[in-house]
Amino acid sequence: MAGMGIGNWLLNGVEKAGNKLPDPVFIFVWLIAVLMGVSVLGSTQGWQVVNPVTQDVIQAQSLFSGENLRKLFEEMPKTLTGFAPLGYVLVVMLGAGVAERTGLFGSAMKAGVRRVPKGLLTPIVIFVGIVANHAADAAYVVLIPLAAALYAAAGRHPVAGIAAAFAGVSGGFSANIFPGQLDALLLGITEPAAQLIDPSFSINIAGNWWFIAGMTLLFVPVGWWVTDKIVEPRLGTWTPVPGAPIEDADNPLERQQGRGLVWAGLAAALVIGLFAWLVLSPGAPLIDAEAETSAARLQPFYHSLVAAFFLLFLLAGIAYGVAAKTVRNHRDIVKMMSQAMADMGPYIVLAFVAAHFVALFNWSGLGPIMAVAGAEQIRGLSGIEPGSTDPIGAGLLFLLLVAIVLVSALINLFVGSSSAKWAFLAPILVPMLMLVGVSPYMTTAAYRMGDSTTNIITPL
Repeated sequence: MAGMGIGNWLLNGVEKAGNKLPDPVFIFVWLIAVLMGVSVLGSTQGWQVVNPVTQDVIQAQSLFSGENLRKLFEEMPKTLTGFAPLGYVLVVMLGAGVAERTGLFGSAMKAGVRRVPKGLLTPIVIFVGIVANHAADAAYVVLIPLAAALYAAAGRHPVAGIAAAFAGVSGGFSANIFPGQLDALLLGITEPAAQLIDPSFSINIAGNWWFIAGMTLLFVPVGWWVTDKIVEPRLGTWTPVPGAPIEDADNPLERQQGRGLVWAGLAAALVIGLFAWLVLSPGAPLIDAEAETSAARLQPFYHSLVAAFFLLFLLAGIAYGVAAKTVRNHRDIVKMMSQAMADMGPYIVLAFVAAHFVALFNWSGLGPIMAVAGAEQIRGLSGIEPGSTDPIGAGLLFLLLVAIVLVSALINLFVGSSSAKWAFLAPILVPMLMLVGVSPYMTTAAYRMGDSTTNIITPL
């Protein structure tokens, strides 16, 4: 009981502290104010470093200088529209919004978890929850109560179903079997951060694919064991409530829904086939035949993946909607896309202040200065000679990545928005670790690990 008292006291403290934090939009407003003040200090003190990659001298610039103030006001529209994550996410969501509103995501989730063997119910629910993150909030709304009803229909405690689905949807937030809108969002923030050191760096939306797939393979068995061996036994015996509408969860899909899923699968195969032809055909448009390396030759394909996911969600959603009678005419499609953009309103507001924070950070020169200084400190700890471009040792690299995971997990208790946290962490962490031989994709993956870890325990 004493332990429970301490635990409750800690959780209450976290919740009270989190509730006192302002909206992430105003967190960025405060960060911009602090940044402008620090830029003046750095400029007057003559802070400067030499970029070890380009050998350029980088000096701290006052954000109150005439040039930077003029740039701030003249380029305000360009700063927002040029914010890489904004375009990536809006394009993907134009398609995903249609797939969600036609009912494709909900039917696909139900089809994925109904009539599975009782012993395999937990891993299937967790796996579907992870994959359903492509449906954003729809996964919370549809899958979690559906899992409770499925567990009840199978004679198992419905709270265990809620726990399993919540673990998949929330704890497995950064896992998946293929990239989606979250990859576009976070890696879009990584790109300008990496360009502080390497202006030629170009993002690949599939840069974390192996990581998120590996997370899926790891998280499903772990979540299965925790749910079945720890969570469900602690819930005790469950007695069904007479008359509860649990039978609906195990009912088959309606005929129109089943036909819609078949049509959606055909549409998805069509999109996949189209992009396979664009990559594999003679004179393939999405291959740079003149590039020297295989990675460079695939750059056009990587850059087209946002469009690929847009078409995948859009055409699969339309095909489902036509077959399931949730799309009557072309006006319904336009309406669904408009509603998806309306739902993105809060994100656009956040993107406005985040874009200006990132831009001001770049103009101040403080990002590279902090990155180079931090990298030199890391090199000193690793014993590598100052100025060397050799990568750091595996042991120190492991500790650095673990530190990023822990810091991200801690901040996530108080700031829920994944993009908001990464927008103010990336300009420091990404270039700093690039200078000691760590890929921007690796740094992003470490952040994503920490960010998803505490999703299921944050009071916010």
